[in-house]
Amino acid sequence: MRLPRIFGKKRGHRRTGSQIWGTVGDAAFHAALLLAGVIFGGLLVSGVAVPEWRINHDYLPARCTVVGKRIERRVADRPPGAWHAALLLRYETDGTAREAWAWPGAGAGDRDQAVRRLAAWPLGDEVPGWYDPAAPDTVVLQRGYNWWMWLLALLLPGALIAFGGSGLLRAARRWGKSEEHHAASAGLPELLDPLAQRPRASHGHPAVPCCDDLVNSPGTILRYRLPIESPENWTLLGFGLFALLWNAVLTVLAVQAGLDLLGGRRDWLLFALLLPFAIVGIAGIAVFIRGIVLASAVGTTQVEIADHPLRPGGSYGLMLAQAGSGEFRELSLSLELEERATFRQGTDTRSERAVVWRQPIHVWRDVQLSPGTRFEAHATVRVPAAAMHSFASEHNSVRWMLVVHGTPTRWPAFQRVFPLVVFPPAADAAEVSP
Repeated sequence: MRLPRIFGKKRGHRRTGSQIWGTVGDAAFHAALLLAGVIFGGLLVSGVAVPEWRINHDYLPARCTVVGKRIERRVADRPPGAWHAALLLRYETDGTAREAWAWPGAGAGDRDQAVRRLAAWPLGDEVPGWYDPAAPDTVVLQRGYNWWMWLLALLLPGALIAFGGSGLLRAARRWGKSEEHHAASAGLPELLDPLAQRPRASHGHPAVPCCDDLVNSPGTILRYRLPIESPENWTLLGFGLFALLWNAVLTVLAVQAGLDLLGGRRDWLLFALLLPFAIVGIAGIAVFIRGIVLASAVGTTQVEIADHPLRPGGSYGLMLAQAGSGEFRELSLSLELEERATFRQGTDTRSERAVVWRQPIHVWRDVQLSPGTRFEAHATVRVPAAAMHSFASEHNSVRWMLVVHGTPTRWPAFQRVFPLVVFPPAADAAEVSP
């Protein structure tokens, strides 16, 4: 039995990757996330959630008498010098007198704190308590929940399990199956693979994608303002949501830690979780703020066009508007043609895309922008007379787009894409029109 190759056939100056090994790597990554979520969630549930639930629902009430008290140190505590207050309680269970040690309050502190805590429990006092019917020698003096731990047990493992499980499901659906099989499969919705959805066709042109979504925004100077395809906005939104959720959990942990300190308790597990959580939370905020600063400093890019859809051999007026501040070493606008193909090679299904034609339209150098204003420039795009029209099918597509490349002086270079639709020549359109 031969293992699948890591690389496929060489195509020009590069090699195509193996779909099988890519799927294996993707499945292994999501399986690790799923396993981490299950283990982490299991530890939190078994170590915190289940004991607290049993104390609040299964433990039986008992009248307890304080007959002894002491302060003690536990070897497992960190730091090892932490002190606990302990009470010796006498109570009855089913007519049997019992004595057991209980620890009032939560957490540990220094010796003076433990002594002050004991002073609040005079010898001979009767206090309410609850004992475990499965182990009557276990008694507690307080009930309630550590809500921060319950929130932690739900959010973090839940996110890991959901993300890892959905990735595994997607990898399993794609394993060893062709694009035809995916298209014919009706078992699950295509929400897991939104890029696989085929664009709507234009009326009278079955293989040409519809351009309704490209002409529904009027321009300020020219007729239409083109929509932008920029992954930067989605990346920034993702970082923002991550920072918001993560720091919400961090806030809950910090509030609980502050309440414990005010009450003279120290929960070392909580303090140990705070430091890595704070580091990740601060890093998430920093990345999000950096993205905001970069987006506001570079500014938005808009492209307006005199008419749409385009026809081969036609000339169309363009207007480029760039907002922001500072200096741009270069702003360039080009018309590009991209081909995409999905094909079978042996048992592998591969997808490739490449820009097969590029026509520079205009280059602006040493552009100086001022806050509150924007750079505006006009140009003309000419579609070659022999140009292939836009095309979209299950396995192949021909896609036209206007691409803006920007090189700011103080910020990283960027690229913003504005999709176009090129119809067949007017003569061809008349032949296929009803």
